[in-house]
Amino acid sequence: MSENRTLTGIPGFLVGHWTHAEARTGCTVILCPPEGAVASASFLGPSPGTREGVLLSPDKKIERIHALLLTGGSAFGLGAAGGVVRVLEERGVGHQTPWARVPLVPAAVIYDLGVGRADIRPGEAQGEHAARTASADPVPRGLVGAGTGATAGKYLGDGGVPGGLGSVLLERHGVRVGALAVVNPIGDVLDERGGVLAGPGVGPGAAAFTPGDVQNTTLIAVVTEHTLSKSECRRLADAAQAALARVIHPSHTPWDGDSAFVLSAATLPPADPLLLVALVQEAVCAAVRDAVRAARTD
Repeated sequence: MSENRTLTGIPGFLVGHWTHAEARTGCTVILCPPEGAVASASFLGPSPGTREGVLLSPDKKIERIHALLLTGGSAFGLGAAGGVVRVLEERGVGHQTPWARVPLVPAAVIYDLGVGRADIRPGEAQGEHAARTASADPVPRGLVGAGTGATAGKYLGDGGVPGGLGSVLLERHGVRVGALAVVNPIGDVLDERGGVLAGPGVGPGAAAFTPGDVQNTTLIAVVTEHTLSKSECRRLADAAQAALARVIHPSHTPWDGDSAFVLSAATLPPADPLLLVALVQEAVCAAVRDAVRAARTD
């Protein structure tokens, strides 16, 4: 069996998808270890769609979450988190309160309603399916899960090209991070040499196009075993956002609502912070490119 070089190569994290190929939408669930993962996030752009995003701010009391949902369907898709919560409650996973364990499941969405069918979106049943089928197997990539209707390079006013979902695992000097990307930007995706990997490549201004209400969002999840505080997770989430500017051009535009999450299982000692920043940024770029390349083969 070949080595797992996707996010699920980090022990304790499981990934499951629900995909509707005809409607070009879906959702992806990352399940954390049962005790949860220390987590924070960074949101850039004027149009992020999130659930429990405020909870992830370093100044908020709760440190650990139990799953993360990335989904299509715009605001409708946030309802899929309810199905994930149901599965975790059945398994006795959640934040202990005096009367019940409460699973904490932040979520973020992309806008894919104009790609396939706008009347079919992920909901509770679909989120439940993704959670129940989540596994430690290598993450299926391409036009799957939340990446099913993701597109890139849309600044000329057409439908762009498939963006997809990608995932990688990187290791340097015994330090490992896994990343998963749902690639739905208005800008082009660049390859390792700065050439255009996805999109028209002519740059904004080539046509008089104003996206208007069209929403474009790239979603990033990064996980590690190494112990991090909530504030450190936030700083790495900011670093993940900075990495998007290396691989997407233009990035963080007025029509993007990019969301980056960093989760720590906290099962290994802290790693060198400079090395972690470098690995997170390399992994984000690699996961974005992996999404586009995997989507081309679907």
